[in-house]
Amino acid sequence: MLGGRMPFNLFIFALILFNQKPLIMKIIRLLLSGILFFTISAARSQHFTVHSPDENIFVNIEAGKIIWYAVDFKEKEIIGQSPVSMTLGDGTVLGRDVKIKGSSVTETDEIFFPVVKEKFETIRDHYNELTIRFKGHYELIFRAYNDGVAYRWKTNFKSDIIVSNEEVTFALSDNDSIYFPEEESFLTHSERAYPLLAVKDITAEQMSCVPALVCKPDGVRIAITEADLLDYPGMYLTGNDKGEPLLTAKFPPYPLEETQKNDRTMVVSSTADYIAATTGERTFPWRVMIITDNDGALIESELVYQLATPNKLPDFFWIEPGKVAWDWWNALNIYGVDFESGLNTDTYKYYIDFASEYKIPYIILDEGWSDTEDLFALNPDIDLSGLLSYAEEKNVGIILWVVWLTLDRQLDQALDQFRQWGVKGIKVDFMQRDDQKMVNYYEKVAAAAAERKLLVDFHGAYKPTGLRRTYPNVITREGVRGLEWNKWSDAITPSHDLILPFTRMVAGPMDYTPGAMINANPNQFHPVFSRPMSQGTRCHQLAMYVIYNSPLQMLADSPSNYYKEPLVMEFLKEVPTTWDDTKVFEAEAGKYLVMAHRKESKWYIGAMTNETPREFEIDLSFLDNRLHTAKIWQDGVNAGKNPIDFKYFEKPVTPTQKLKIKLAPGGGYVAIID
Repeated sequence: MLGGRMPFNLFIFALILFNQKPLIMKIIRLLLSGILFFTISAARSQHFTVHSPDENIFVNIEAGKIIWYAVDFKEKEIIGQSPVSMTLGDGTVLGRDVKIKGSSVTETDEIFFPVVKEKFETIRDHYNELTIRFKGHYELIFRAYNDGVAYRWKTNFKSDIIVSNEEVTFALSDNDSIYFPEEESFLTHSERAYPLLAVKDITAEQMSCVPALVCKPDGVRIAITEADLLDYPGMYLTGNDKGEPLLTAKFPPYPLEETQKNDRTMVVSSTADYIAATTGERTFPWRVMIITDNDGALIESELVYQLATPNKLPDFFWIEPGKVAWDWWNALNIYGVDFESGLNTDTYKYYIDFASEYKIPYIILDEGWSDTEDLFALNPDIDLSGLLSYAEEKNVGIILWVVWLTLDRQLDQALDQFRQWGVKGIKVDFMQRDDQKMVNYYEKVAAAAAERKLLVDFHGAYKPTGLRRTYPNVITREGVRGLEWNKWSDAITPSHDLILPFTRMVAGPMDYTPGAMINANPNQFHPVFSRPMSQGTRCHQLAMYVIYNSPLQMLADSPSNYYKEPLVMEFLKEVPTTWDDTKVFEAEAGKYLVMAHRKESKWYIGAMTNETPREFEIDLSFLDNRLHTAKIWQDGVNAGKNPIDFKYFEKPVTPTQKLKIKLAPGGGYVAIID
């Protein structure tokens, strides 16, 4: 690009030509005026830079006729010039032909305490922030952390605005690939597989939800997602039809009309030509890029949580994470009893007794306790009042499943009743959308439930974007192709299980619902709706309780199956659902993960592999300097043939030792070190 002065050789050439014929002089005048115009235009563009505190990440921004950003990681460009803008309903485009009022860079370095500890007892929030202020009452804010980059728009209009579209782009390289959870439409549970595709081969007709994980040939990873999604639609990604490695955001339009398809699905039948109608004075969602050349750092990142609006609840000490016995996956299929199992009082008392015996804080009453279209039309075979009293005597809380649409129609009346009954939480299901209207529904439910001191577990949901920080009673959510798919599909493979921690789980807790006790190799597996099984070993399932992050963690199988496995229950009754510290030892997306969490003075180690058997050796120097006891559950010698095979033993360990881990195909490993 030309700078603010004419190159010397061009200047000499012009002087010579000024002595020539008038026609040539006219041409030269036009040429020089063009150069002058170009020079002035170039001078109007301003360059800005902000870097991470450790200076490994640099964000370069150019603001002029357009605004683009680019990202360097360890002195190498990983995201090229990527335009950004926001188009308003009146035709104004924020980020075009900009006039800059000023800019500032600030550093923040503080420690905060999450209300619900997911990975760490404390979180260090350390970043440099660049704010560019433009004429026209808007700003663009960039943050650079040691583990990533985020940017967002801020507007300062006095009146409400319409957002027609937001331009979000990610310019990548020809050899980049991406775990791309492809969607068919905006009506989705976000329960997708993660094929690894070449970015340049993704077309404009293909669309994925996020997080999506970009993999560069040199080992650099970029997890693309969003944070602080409030009063705005969710972000998806598309490719292009030019064979370019360029990803572009796409947003569900605002719904004008909805048609009820059944008792739980509202289909958008008519949409506006805009994506959001919102207040003019606000900040918009963060566009997030978590960046690392170490796959394990994706597991340890808290960036989505850090970027979210802080806690809005003045009273949050009642929020209690924990495990929950779940009825639906195992089809209430209990046995060895003298009553017929099913949706009835005796069956749920059995679940309560099981939870009480193993100190499991909660049970869920899933679909069937009431009419799906009326939360006050109770199942006559279930004495709900009696069950709630029985559960209270046994120190077990009850969580009720509800259809989102029914809850929306009966929200205040139903939640008041739940609180009066002594219900501890709600599992809200089948939203299946994240347009602006539905995103607002999530916040409405979170706030209304918090007023009644009720936990919320969102199923049929989009990915987490930090709402759990803003409303800590939002304890977990689905938005993942989890264990339930084993009831009708063979899609839940060990490889799939090893992709999830590096993709979906990067955004936040995921209610995968682990705990299958009938385990099979891929060639033995077959879907059975009423008596489901899992692929991979028994210890593969146990390792999920360490590796999969969910402060409300399910025990999905039948209590009757768990009663037959006392050694398994020794682990499941003790393993926590929230953590004070997290360490990752070995990690590669889709292949393996070895990590540990600390809860108070105990360490919990978990390891999982895909279909390939593996061996690891981890250093125990993170332990304090004394003799410890390790309780170990590992794949049995015959786990490759019969995946239910496992071995339990105890051994003394010290911080000077190394721990050997051997995993069968689809295998797992857990240890508790005290």
